[in-house]
Amino acid sequence: MDINVYPISGSAGIKKFVKSQFKFYKNDPNFVPKMIAESTKQLNKEKNPFFEHSDIQLYLAEKNGEIAGRIAAIKNGNHNKTHKDKVGFFGFFECIDDQDVANALFTAAEDWLKKQGFDTIRGPMNPSLNDECALLIDGFDSPPVVMMPYNPKYYLKLIEGAGLAKAKDLNAYFLDQKTFKDPKIDRLQNIIRKRHNIVVRNVNFKNKEQYHKDVDTLKYLYNEAWEPNWGFVKMTEHEFDHLAADLKKVAEPSFTMIVEVDGEPAGFALGLPDINQCLIHNKKGGTLGGIYHLLTKYNKIDSLRIIVLGIIPKYQKSGADAVLYWEFGERAPKLGIENAEASWVLEDNLMMNRGLTITMKGKLYKRYRIYEKAID
Repeated sequence: MDINVYPISGSAGIKKFVKSQFKFYKNDPNFVPKMIAESTKQLNKEKNPFFEHSDIQLYLAEKNGEIAGRIAAIKNGNHNKTHKDKVGFFGFFECIDDQDVANALFTAAEDWLKKQGFDTIRGPMNPSLNDECALLIDGFDSPPVVMMPYNPKYYLKLIEGAGLAKAKDLNAYFLDQKTFKDPKIDRLQNIIRKRHNIVVRNVNFKNKEQYHKDVDTLKYLYNEAWEPNWGFVKMTEHEFDHLAADLKKVAEPSFTMIVEVDGEPAGFALGLPDINQCLIHNKKGGTLGGIYHLLTKYNKIDSLRIIVLGIIPKYQKSGADAVLYWEFGERAPKLGIENAEASWVLEDNLMMNRGLTITMKGKLYKRYRIYEKAID
């Protein structure tokens, strides 16, 4: 047996790293290929503002001369500044069902992180909590929705076999239009609106000046609402603007909402049409193929991912979150949306989990896990 793990760099190396992913999902009907151009841009240190404060080292593994796995070792500088710890990260993990290959990949990532001064490895992060993250551990019977990860079930065995253990679980809820609508919720949200003078408005996509003002509001709300959460790191101005520009390409104005309490911005929600229903047909990950499937199948999308819904601490007991969920339920059928996934929610975020299961009648149908390990 000959296992060789080696570092990857440069544009050709990044493309090889990205394309290697397809090897691990050849016969998996639930795999949704990301467009290769988007994946290479994400890993390009000149194009992704994440790397203005952070660093990454990519590795490929070969067994007997054939690509057998990959991993990235990640230094998130802003995480360490925020949390005052020595945690490094891994991400973009793929591997054949071979513990020796997995161990060799983690050894390479840990060695790089140790040289950077870290004492812990955590992940998967691709490359941070503000991107796709965590490992799917429950709910392998359906494809992932937009911007959620997917992996073979045996990855749990490989990662745990490499000595990593659970750090935190993330929940994903399925919301069905048939059970979501409830007269009790309707009455409740009406009472809440009147009691707290709540108004919900769409982000203005048409007026350039107002759009930029709204993006600034979203930036403030995002960083304020999520700051208390485990592992959260505020996005920089450049990172948020970069993300907003990308999301604007697929966002639906009706599902991009700001909620105001007594005239002040209190929170916001973002729902994305599940374009993975289109991209799952783009098996080779090409840009032209992706565009073709988006153009020809977009109108058939019947699901939504509620990717962000947050209220700043000052207004978290106002019930404004329930109003936003109700708005999704009202707006979705008008655009042909029959169901939604609300994801992800930290397992110990009791308020959100309770609201989604009890008030919104959501079903916990997928779980994801973030692992960690002390670096020797």
